[in-house]
Amino acid sequence: MLKSEELAKGIQDCVMKIVKQREDKFVNGEADSFGNDFLGLLVNAYHDSDENNRLSMEDLVDECKTFYFAGQETVNSLLAWIVLLLATHGDWQDKARREVIDIFGNRNPDSKGISKLKTITMIIYETLRLYGPSNGLQRRVTRKVQLGKLVLPANIDILVQNIALHHEPHQWGDDVHLFKPERFEEGIAKATNYNAAAFFTFGLGPRSCIGMSFAITETKVAISMILQRYTITLSPTYVHSPMPILAIRPQHGIQVILESLHNNA
Repeated sequence: MLKSEELAKGIQDCVMKIVKQREDKFVNGEADSFGNDFLGLLVNAYHDSDENNRLSMEDLVDECKTFYFAGQETVNSLLAWIVLLLATHGDWQDKARREVIDIFGNRNPDSKGISKLKTITMIIYETLRLYGPSNGLQRRVTRKVQLGKLVLPANIDILVQNIALHHEPHQWGDDVHLFKPERFEEGIAKATNYNAAAFFTFGLGPRSCIGMSFAITETKVAISMILQRYTITLSPTYVHSPMPILAIRPQHGIQVILESLHNNA
């Protein structure tokens, strides 16, 4: 068995074990339903009495895997890159911390304040441009399409690599490889000169990422709480080597030094 097949089987077995535990709790009377969380909804659909609405076990497992990788791995990767970029750009780290302290003080972030984090938002967008969590968008061409001199026949799969478009000098300028959050000072539309296809970390159109707002909010909360508590500097052991594994991840991890801002922390 190939290593990839072994890993795929391990993930599937793990998900099915969790599903079985949820089912057993209901059958044994430990719970009065399968639950009203995401997993509970999927298990309910799997047991639906209407065959037309019933979810297969294969689909259930696939939904769980998508929920995990899209909802956790991508945000983890984004947070890692933001921490790295703040460690290597102390001026932006200081600006972001001042903004967080001005809005929240030492309180935990709340929804009202989150919407006011302009500097943090700029940093998030620029990080997504440089190290987007997705390697690209895969789509199937349903009919013959001509794009300039390029002809795409029907029934082929294409991969639109957003990382290439996010590093396009004609769109972003000759400093495209530099970390410059000020690009997004007036929002995404102005930064892209109103070209929606120039920045599509979360996809485009009706099939864009449903978790976009949640991911951005989650990232703002996490970064705010880190900046309230620590200064971030780069460890001399860090080796920069981005690598595409589902999401674009640091091959050797992120090594930074966190120093407490409070003596009793």
